[in-house]
Amino acid sequence: MAKRKKAPKGYRSPGSRPKGPRMPGAGGDMMAQLQALQEEMAKQQAALAEETVEVSVGGGVVKVVATGQQDIISIAIQPEVVDPDDVEMLEDLVLSAVNEALEQSRKLAEERMGGLTAGLGLPPGLL
Repeated sequence: MAKRKKAPKGYRSPGSRPKGPRMPGAGGDMMAQLQALQEEMAKQQAALAEETVEVSVGGGVVKVVATGQQDIISIAIQPEVVDPDDVEMLEDLVLSAVNEALEQSRKLAEERMGGLTAGLGLPPGLL
């Protein structure tokens, strides 16, 4: 039978963790913070789905409503702006209103979500 040698003092086997209390802010605390952040982000995203922005262009003849998640949920066009001889003008008004609604929706989302990740030092758009 082979005799076992004693490991040198201070040696740890691969995968073992040092004895003693965990340092604050290490592994487990970070995971708890990330989990809490994920939960709060999910709440904010659900709230953004309920919030809306409304944009009107052309003196109110075209109105677009979008959610905080950049979904267009309605487009309203006043009948007097519909001119079969000038469809291009109507197209431009609708395009302008949709783009502005999406821009306002993105800004709303950034306001709501930006505060959650501000202290983490993460690059924009990562989460």
